[in-house]
This record gives sequence, structure tokens and C-alpha cells, in this order.
Amino acid sequence: MLLTRITDEAEAEQWLREQRRGRESGSRFGFAVVDRDHGGALVGNVALKYPGPGSGSAEVGYWTAAPARGRGIAPLALGALGDWAFGAFAGDGLTRLELMHQVDNKASCRVAEKSGYGFAEVLPARPPWPRDGHRHVRLCAGGTRRTGKVLP
Repeated sequence: MLLTRITDEAEAEQWLREQRRGRESGSRFGFAVVDRDHGGALVGNVALKYPGPGSGSAEVGYWTAAPARGRGIAPLALGALGDWAFGAFAGDGLTRLELMHQVDNKASCRVAEKSGYGFAEVLPARPPWPRDGHRHVRLCAGGTRRTGKVLP
């Protein structure tokens, strides 16, 4: 999931329009992550890119603000997003969530693992990504869970 740097109000408005279109079409769902312990401050975002019913899989992405890093916020938010996605789209056949990041992003590897996304494979570099990447996967079988293990 490519994250775009927003540098002005016009770009922010465009980003919000894209988010609205994604939600309306059912192809993208983004959620603000707020810190209740600090007055509800915005500390991140989690998103689900869902190709649609019958696809079986969807992609997740996230970002966190620098002050929120290292506090367990990203794994908690991704866990909640995954639980929501598996519940909301179980009837459509969603059974697999994928999280990708560049191979040199060790923090994202730790977040993926803490969120129940097991390492699946190395992905070769291809535009827009200049370096190889990692694909992590969280499966759902028999209900949602945060362990990344398939339940009977």
C-alpha cells in the first residue's frame, strides 16, 4: 500500500476524496488511530485494501506518528483492523490478510509479527518500491485471533 506524503491543504483534500471513494466502492477502508491516553490525539492510520467478494485476501497498511512508535500502538491497531476485516467480510470469503514492507524496515517486521502476521516470503523490488520487500500473512480459520496460527 503506497503512502503518499501530503504537503498542503489541496493534497489533503484530494487524499480525503480518495478515501471517501474507496469506502463508498467497498475497496478501501481507512481508520484513524487515536491515543485515548493523550486526549484523543491522532497517532496513526490503518487501512484495508479489499479487492471485493470472492477474492479471499486483502492488503493492510499502516503508519504511525513518531511519538507513538515503540509503544505497541501499531500492533494493537493492526490487530483490531484484522479482527474487524475478518468479521465484516467473512461472508464474502475473506480468509487472508497481507502486509508488505521493504526488506530493510526492521520495525515493520516487528510490528507485523506482533500483530499476528507471519513472514511468508521475500518480494523482488519493483516500482514503486526500490528495494526487495517482505510479505507477511495473517490467516483466519474458525474465527478471528491475533496469534497468526490457524485455528481448527
